[in-house]
Amino acid sequence: MKRKKRKSATALCGWQKRLRNDWILYAMLLPILLWYLIFCYLPMGGITLAFRNYRYDMGLWRSPWVGLAHFRTMFSDAEFWRAFKNTLIFSAGKLLFHFPVPIFVAILLNEIRHPPVKKFFQTVFTFPHFISWVVLSGILINMFASNGIVNQLLGALGWGQVAPLMSLDSFRPFIWSSNIWKEFGWDSIIYMAALTSIDPQLYEAADIDGAGRLQKMLYITWPGIRGTVCVMLILQIGGIMSGASFDQIFNLYSSPVYPVADIIDTYVYRQSFMVGTNFGYTTAIGLLKSVIGVVMICGANRITARLGEDGLF
Repeated sequence: MKRKKRKSATALCGWQKRLRNDWILYAMLLPILLWYLIFCYLPMGGITLAFRNYRYDMGLWRSPWVGLAHFRTMFSDAEFWRAFKNTLIFSAGKLLFHFPVPIFVAILLNEIRHPPVKKFFQTVFTFPHFISWVVLSGILINMFASNGIVNQLLGALGWGQVAPLMSLDSFRPFIWSSNIWKEFGWDSIIYMAALTSIDPQLYEAADIDGAGRLQKMLYITWPGIRGTVCVMLILQIGGIMSGASFDQIFNLYSSPVYPVADIIDTYVYRQSFMVGTNFGYTTAIGLLKSVIGVVMICGANRITARLGEDGLF
């Protein structure tokens, strides 16, 4: 017992000494901790709404407890399952089509030997990210409307009109392609940063050994960023229930394409502010999304670790 008390006292003194020596760093960390506490941890009490029938006059904590009633309603709602399926399809398409593009772009930009040319292409590729979906959606709607620029050009050439925003077959590919165009430059930045950590001497040694550009990409560049790619893949899989961009789809979809465009986030928006104000039901949907996200990110992390790569934890 005395040894344990002595060890705990020594650890306490060591912690106090570190606190005195690095108090400026801890003071800089304090606002971040407060932000997470106020905006991330305290609101978790609202999760109980998923098991309550919220009433304005009774507040959060006094609203009647209904147990799993909201979940039973959710699982019997055909519109919810349609939104659930569409969310998975959009997220899977984003993972399949969008995720590899920034990696290839970063590797190709890394092969450009002239810094001004590299900066030019980086700027051009990154710029669309800073255009909000509200503005960009207006541009896309005007371009692909029945009397838009694209259809006017097609009409002048004697070809048929296109309406990707009104077609059940082309709406999803249009969402994927527009998202790639807008975000691939921004997403490639993290891979460009990972490429800077590769030792240049490896490339010099490869040049001496007579390796070509493709061989250096395969045996130096790719292994150098593979760990970063795995981490980003884990995060992408973990966010599969939120992978479909609400801002993008909300500003581009319309009633003709609801069967293929309605996702969980737009469904929750309608349930919360258009159909009614059943906050308990929409909180239950959000809780289900979070649980699925945790399961997916833990599963992806475990698979990555078994394959010999470093995961998140």
